[in-house]
Amino acid sequence: MTQATESEERLLIEAAQKDPSRFAELYEQHFHHVYAYVARRVRDRAEVQDLTAQVFHRALANLGKFKWRGSPFAAWLYRIASNAIADQAKQKMRESTEQPNTASQSSTATDLEAVERCARLFSAVDKLPEDQRRVIVMRFADEQSIREIADELGRSEGAVKQLQFRALENLRNRLNEK
Repeated sequence: MTQATESEERLLIEAAQKDPSRFAELYEQHFHHVYAYVARRVRDRAEVQDLTAQVFHRALANLGKFKWRGSPFAAWLYRIASNAIADQAKQKMRESTEQPNTASQSSTATDLEAVERCARLFSAVDKLPEDQRRVIVMRFADEQSIREIADELGRSEGAVKQLQFRALENLRNRLNEK
């Protein structure tokens, strides 16, 4: 399925909030992106599948709470995925403390730190100006090329590169503050 425009996506979300059976369209539109997001962070294929299913289950269960704030719906799904990955890491850490194994604990702690860094990054991305946030999401979450982004936004490639540069500088500054 092709990427929906912001207004189309908003209509899909509103329709799904009124009729949960319409959530299937959102699922089909975002499944591959969420699966890829989780797969880049979790090595075990079965866990990737379980976590991806959890993300969409939680999204459907909490769809009524979703408020449109101009961010793509995918950003909300990525946040849910990040939380699911963090929850899984915490669960593994709890299990490993019950059965001590230093190597396992150290890798789980490292995984948890990575998840926390991702959560800080998502929070910082959410605080970017809208045009910068859209470019970052399209470039790194949706993995679109500069040319694709320029075409979709109706801007020159140079303008998109400048927005990306400013957004990355902005993120770097915000993350270094913490």
